[in-house]
Amino acid sequence: MLVSLGQFVFSTEIAPFHQFQRQRTWKHASNSRVGARDSTQYVGQGEDTIRIEGMIATGEIGTPLSLDILEAMANVGDAHVLVDGTGRIYGAFTVDSLNETHSYFNFLGVALKIEFELTLKVADNEALGATVDGGSQNEKAAPANGKVDNAPMSEAPPYIKTGKTKRAKKGK
Repeated sequence: MLVSLGQFVFSTEIAPFHQFQRQRTWKHASNSRVGARDSTQYVGQGEDTIRIEGMIATGEIGTPLSLDILEAMANVGDAHVLVDGTGRIYGAFTVDSLNETHSYFNFLGVALKIEFELTLKVADNEALGATVDGGSQNEKAAPANGKVDNAPMSEAPPYIKTGKTKRAKKGK
């Protein structure tokens, strides 16, 4: 595992990436003064943006279906916890944008090379609480009693296809 965003795992088999870039900002308010430099005051954290760039080589490395899963996750609008392979937790992030570049097409029109760029933006604590509870951040849900252990179990997210598997009947 390279990185996981919620239940989506970036790996060499699914969606390998070659660049992971993080940009964090902090806010400082300024006040003009006569005859002196502006005074500034720290007012809190700003944006936290992560950009992941990768490439899928159809049939060799990764799968184009992984981009469809990321799109479905973005369409839901929920925040997902981002964790890297060493166990470092970056926080809850929402999908801000997903760019794709398809090239080197075969005779069927299938792109043999797909480059992608995923941009994630940090979510607030309410969004993380909604994700923990299995609700939507749009519902403004908060963790049940403030504890993850008491959070109700939810059904699978809409981007995960659920279906009953058929078992083969044993022969006599």
